[in-house]
Amino acid sequence: MDWYQEASGRKAAILHDLQGLLAIPSVYDAETAAPGQPMGRGIGEALRFMLDLCAAEGFRVRNLDGYVGYAEYGPEDAEHYIAVLSHLDVVPVSGEWTTPPFEPDVRDCKIFARGAIDDKGPAMASFYALKIVKDLGLPLRNRIRLIFGTDEEKTHRCMEKYKELEPMPAFGFTPDADFPIVSAEKGQINTRFLFPQEPETPDAKGEYELLSFRSGVVANMVPEAAEAVVAGEEGALQALGQAYRAYCNDHGYKGGVETGEQAIRLHMAGKAAHGMEPELGMNAGLALIHFLKNYSWGESAGHYLHTVDTLLFDDVHGRALGIAMEDELSGKLTVNSGILQFDPRGETFFHINLRFPVCGSYEEILKRISVKLEEHRLAMEPPSLKKPHHVPGDHPMIQAMQAVYEAETGQRANLLSTGGGTYAAHFPMGVAFGPLFPGMESTAHQPNEYMEIELLLRCTAIYARTLNELGNLEI
Repeated sequence: MDWYQEASGRKAAILHDLQGLLAIPSVYDAETAAPGQPMGRGIGEALRFMLDLCAAEGFRVRNLDGYVGYAEYGPEDAEHYIAVLSHLDVVPVSGEWTTPPFEPDVRDCKIFARGAIDDKGPAMASFYALKIVKDLGLPLRNRIRLIFGTDEEKTHRCMEKYKELEPMPAFGFTPDADFPIVSAEKGQINTRFLFPQEPETPDAKGEYELLSFRSGVVANMVPEAAEAVVAGEEGALQALGQAYRAYCNDHGYKGGVETGEQAIRLHMAGKAAHGMEPELGMNAGLALIHFLKNYSWGESAGHYLHTVDTLLFDDVHGRALGIAMEDELSGKLTVNSGILQFDPRGETFFHINLRFPVCGSYEEILKRISVKLEEHRLAMEPPSLKKPHHVPGDHPMIQAMQAVYEAETGQRANLLSTGGGTYAAHFPMGVAFGPLFPGMESTAHQPNEYMEIELLLRCTAIYARTLNELGNLEI
């Protein structure tokens, strides 16, 4: 069977349907949330789009109150089912795009749009993979279920709803990471560190007043922009602006100054990256704070700037927090501060998105962090927690997937780990399988996100062959 030829023969149809899905702005929107679309109108439309596509193909479909939906194919009386879990929600748009992010554009043998690689392109590849199995009339021992989530980029409420209402699969994979096979995922801790709201004492004022500081909009992204509004005497503000320009020039940063009568705005441009790989980005907020902390501020602003700089600047592995660790299976602990805010009249905080190796536990990490909280007079919101996840390499599913990958690519199917939090960790025997091949650039969460069309077709072929194998695996 030439699986790639089967995928290539459906290229026009795959692109047509993917463009329709990518045109839906499926970003979480609390304002349009309603019964049947708990994540907002756009995500609800994306879920209906995929389920309608599956129903038209003759798959058995079900929508679980708009939280999650699935499409199933294979013998209805089969005891077990194999899951393929993808998500239809996307992160908010940020940065400058060559073409509008929800007007999918095919150019340079790629399709550009928000969600192209994360995760709508892989979701469409999975749908066409199952369609190929059906079109060819291949017999299945087990049911195959395509599960479409709606809240992967935030809290995974969709998977909690699914586990509440549906029996667990025998095993499965998510096309939302890397090839060959990601069999281990780091644990996660997501929370905010809150600063006390204390009245300023008259003798605690500094030369400058920090009116506001803002950086980042999404916790699991390295913030690409930051802004500080500073008040002070005219001469002091001029000196601060000159010093800031010199600081940016010396470090190769892209910063700017807007001068007003009684205040100036300092801008910093960083480099966005996924929160699981903060070392690949440049945190604009931390770079700006590292400059500001050297000047004279009131008590609250000084506390904020010095604390954030001490705990986070130039330290993505948690050394200053006392939590650095690593193991051979899943690598080093990472820390990303995706949202930072100082507001004298509101909340002052920084958010951390922390990913720790399989050797760690969130109980021990939180215990260590509590020491720093007390030392710096901080409070911590109740954290969102995710345990590390690992499927042994001798599992029959992994061995079958390795055989398919090696046959289709001619490359060794080594087992990988990730700092990303995928749907695979929601099921005891879940792994991540693609879509990116080793060495490929990932544009997930970035401006001009894209998926190579050749990659889309290769994924479709690999997934079709995999579903045929897993669908007939004796369980």
